[in-house]
Amino acid sequence: MTQPQLTRVTFTKNFGFRKELNKRVDAYFKSENIATRDNPAMYLKTFIIAAWVISAWTFTLFGPPQIWLKVIGCIVLGFGIAAVGFSVGHDANHGGYSSKKWVNNVLGSTYDVIGLSSYLWRYRHNFLHHTFTNILGHDVEIHGDGLVRMTPYMEHKWYHSFQHIFILSIYTVIPIYWSFADIHIILFKRKYHSHVVPTPKPLDMLILFGGKVIWLALFIGVPIAVGYNPIQVLVGFLITYMTYGFWICIVFMLAHVMDTAEFIQPDGKLEEIDDEWAIFQVRTTVDFAPNNHFLNWYLGGLNYQVIHHLFPHVCHIHYPKIAPILAELCEEYGVKYNVCPTFTAALVSNFRWLKYLGTTPNAEYKAPALVNN
Repeated sequence: MTQPQLTRVTFTKNFGFRKELNKRVDAYFKSENIATRDNPAMYLKTFIIAAWVISAWTFTLFGPPQIWLKVIGCIVLGFGIAAVGFSVGHDANHGGYSSKKWVNNVLGSTYDVIGLSSYLWRYRHNFLHHTFTNILGHDVEIHGDGLVRMTPYMEHKWYHSFQHIFILSIYTVIPIYWSFADIHIILFKRKYHSHVVPTPKPLDMLILFGGKVIWLALFIGVPIAVGYNPIQVLVGFLITYMTYGFWICIVFMLAHVMDTAEFIQPDGKLEEIDDEWAIFQVRTTVDFAPNNHFLNWYLGGLNYQVIHHLFPHVCHIHYPKIAPILAELCEEYGVKYNVCPTFTAALVSNFRWLKYLGTTPNAEYKAPALVNN
């Protein structure tokens, strides 16, 4: 995918933060004599997740007939699909899984198989979200189609007053919404806000629509073919994808929609941000639960979201080792590195922020003073 030039938002400062960070991280990999990608631990993790999803799908369809076991199977499958999204597909679509482009492309297409266009995701997430993090009108992932107010710069609607109450139910339908919105975007709308989606190649279109067919065949067609009635299939599909949606949306929220993250809008018609891009990423993003070994494994490094935004092409297996390097540099430069110590603390921060924005129509946000250097 050819990405457009960054003409809409510019970052006016260069303190040398990014250059020094890259230098120290490169020195770490060199001193340890390890590669940033193609990691054996990641290969093993991919095998485990693939076995998880395949076995859960097989057990649910062909296992014992008891309904309660089918329900458990659907839930376990939903968490497995989320693991594909967190770890395998995410790294691959960022080019962080392997140094071989074809490997990243093949594994990145797992998104298409679970219902999400990898082509559109790379544009919406890799380019818009990672470049314009938490900037309303550019970062599609904090817009929420106006249903949820995630930034104080969004216009307040009456229903936002209840968003901290209904938000969890919204999470459950997001993946299904994305799956069908992909088709509308690629065939009709062709843009996110003012950003035009690059014209897809025939292969991109084949993967997008072929992925939809495989996805529907696996989760709708095959179950009906082996004897389940349409109502049973629909219920099983909803349990699976609502589980998946609930979890992935919570994890995303804990990275950016927090009362400790910053929401920055460009100044003036030139849309300039008076900071260095790398520091801007640290200010608008939050890490959480860095000492939770299970989450470190299961979330694919997304609880190290600050590290991920600065090094998306590095396999997430390495994020825990990069974090202390970033923390040290942030202290030297006077940049606040936001880390919630636990998953629970991150949840509280997220819900506190959503409630504040929902119940305070004229909510104002004043960012901390910029780094002095």
